[in-house]
Amino acid sequence: MNRDRQMPGGGALTHEVVELRVHGVSGSSAESLLDHPVVIRVAGDANAGFYRPRPGFGISNRPAGMHVEAYRWSALTAGGAVRTLSLLFLLPFMLVNLAVWARPPTGGSGGLIGPVCRLLAATLTAAFVLSIVGVTVDIVGWQCTPYEPCVRNRPYLSWLSDLPLGPRLALLALLPIGAIRLLWWLGERSARVFEAFPAARGQDRGGVEDRIDSPGFWNDALVVQRLRAIHVAVGLGTLDAILLGAQLKIYPTPVAYVLFVATWFLLAACVVLLCVPARRVDDGPGRGAVDERGIHPLRLVVTVLTVSALVYTALPLEPPPPREQLPGYEGAVAALIAVQAALLAVLTAATLHQRRHSPGNGSSWLGGLAAPVFAAAAIAAAYGFSAALVYRVADFLDRGEIPNPARPNVAHAPPLEPPASYRWAALAGLVAIVLVAATTMWRVLSSRRRRRRMAEEIVRRDFPDVPPEAVPRRRVVREVVARAAIAEQLSPAFIVFLVLSLLGVAVVGLDLVGTGPSELSQRLIATGGEASTNLAIATDVGMYVIGLVALGILVLGLFSYRSEDTRRSVAVIWDLGTFWPRTVHPFAPPCYAERAVPELAKRITALTTRGDVVLSGHSHGAVLAAATLLQLPAPVRQRVALLTHGSPLHRLYARLFPAFLGDPTLYELGDRVGWRWVNLWRDTDPVGGPIFSAHHPGERPRVSGPAGTVDRRLRDPCAVVVDPDDTVPPPIDQHWPYHTDRGYEAAVHELAGRLDPSGYPPQRHR
Repeated sequence: MNRDRQMPGGGALTHEVVELRVHGVSGSSAESLLDHPVVIRVAGDANAGFYRPRPGFGISNRPAGMHVEAYRWSALTAGGAVRTLSLLFLLPFMLVNLAVWARPPTGGSGGLIGPVCRLLAATLTAAFVLSIVGVTVDIVGWQCTPYEPCVRNRPYLSWLSDLPLGPRLALLALLPIGAIRLLWWLGERSARVFEAFPAARGQDRGGVEDRIDSPGFWNDALVVQRLRAIHVAVGLGTLDAILLGAQLKIYPTPVAYVLFVATWFLLAACVVLLCVPARRVDDGPGRGAVDERGIHPLRLVVTVLTVSALVYTALPLEPPPPREQLPGYEGAVAALIAVQAALLAVLTAATLHQRRHSPGNGSSWLGGLAAPVFAAAAIAAAYGFSAALVYRVADFLDRGEIPNPARPNVAHAPPLEPPASYRWAALAGLVAIVLVAATTMWRVLSSRRRRRRMAEEIVRRDFPDVPPEAVPRRRVVREVVARAAIAEQLSPAFIVFLVLSLLGVAVVGLDLVGTGPSELSQRLIATGGEASTNLAIATDVGMYVIGLVALGILVLGLFSYRSEDTRRSVAVIWDLGTFWPRTVHPFAPPCYAERAVPELAKRITALTTRGDVVLSGHSHGAVLAAATLLQLPAPVRQRVALLTHGSPLHRLYARLFPAFLGDPTLYELGDRVGWRWVNLWRDTDPVGGPIFSAHHPGERPRVSGPAGTVDRRLRDPCAVVVDPDDTVPPPIDQHWPYHTDRGYEAAVHELAGRLDPSGYPPQRHR
């Protein structure tokens, strides 16, 4: 290629530069990213590929010697309806996986936070299995089918009533096993697009949450394989314990006791394996692998125990007719909630302890308590969905209202009784939703005057002298700037949610010792009167609200493919939740960065063999760009400059995940690229913001040194008056787009010149 080209306006470009654009959440078409009508894919595939303008089509205003390329990765997270609907089922697992990454920075492995998060994740798997068992084995097999009014005119259930109790329960127990396999399938199906990017030799992840720049950080395949085996054992062990515990109440035998004790030893072994992170062992020359000692025997033991439990349950014994609930099931639900309450309390205490010993706590969002907030949200989502599922099925089968001890059943209806713990979990969820919504509204309203005052200062500085007809437009800009600052005001709402979650699981968990809500509700029911009626109404409302929330998430996922705005909103949550590797829960949605980061690194390495690269990341693409640069070797980084725009690197990631993308990591990133870094931001942007120093043009940066030169503010809009050649005022761009702004082009030219000091001079930033 000709390397001696002329820039428009003078100046010779003596090297080839590729501007590599990486989009943010919800994606964009390659044509839109490149501002070109016809593009071709030059690398990658349909799931994630690199595109360039097709030569000879359209008009290019790029200087000679400069090329533009786009990396489109949105298909890794967006896809068919199955992948979208899986957000509903995998949401609790995704949230608990985030918790371990949100720990405070300590410079170590995280102490107790990692093991506690892994144990909490295992309890969510057990809670999932218990909810399916509650619907199938308890509500349908134990409580409904023995009663003729429940199966009348229901041929899909009546055939079950002809089976003996044991075979009926064993047959229905296959459904929870199928549900575990469904979770496995959902994760595997979504992860297939990453299979072309295995880790390099010696770069397989161990079982700890290490530095984001360590080799193999983005390869979680072996850890997920290990965790999957443990969680399958936890799920099947929970099912075995319920089946065998019920059999011990019906017809106790020495065989049942032996199997029951063996099941608890199995669950205890899973706890030990989760508390001890996987160790790296040598597997051939130059390659590391995760130590799986204990995993293969675990698979064998859980298979033998589950088959034995099913066979023993299926024996045609003649027990007394069942009454009320499946023996031991309600106690198991209460015990699990009590365990989760204890683990959540330990996680909160460990996070507070680490926060006191961590530097830079003042910049952490949620007061440094993001880890227990994510964990509490995972528990709330899990029990919200469980309660909604169990009670909706019971509501359908009893042909009447939601089952409630405070309300008599309708005539000829079966006496279905789901666990009272689920009712109280629903009530706690209702209280949390109301109080968190009230706190959010209070923060938005109470901060309105302060945000408007701040916004007024900004717009008056940007547009000091405007004609009277432009004053309404300036007022609109002020409101946009004020709304863009709302996110920083919501921290108290999440802290309220954490406190309510701790109280909720602790109170419900008291059922384990017989002094919890179930005992209280029985006393209220015995006294009758207005108190028991109000309690029944409140818990019914909680059930309906949780059911509506679950239905809303389902509808949101479906409509995300009909509305671009809805798809962007869903994608923000999805992309944030699936950015980090699955080191806690193997059934969480797969980490798309497992492919995106190594693929970007490979492409950049190839491009730098022919010239230099200006890596341009918009929104979440800036996070991918930063993670990629931290993985590149020094010789490659010397030929790369970084341009971020609309970046949440500091506003969101440094505050939520300070141990991995906090301020020290961002400063280290700047050092590694020789501070060839420009970050563009707007006051109207509700997502992006400054990374090091929020200052206006003409002001002195608040951060000294090269970090103070990174952030550059773009005025938005460029004016509030109507241009003589236009019919409407300039648009307010907010978060998108940046690459159409003249300041963006100026930054690209400047960074390209800094990569080649002998090249053209940088353009002046407006």
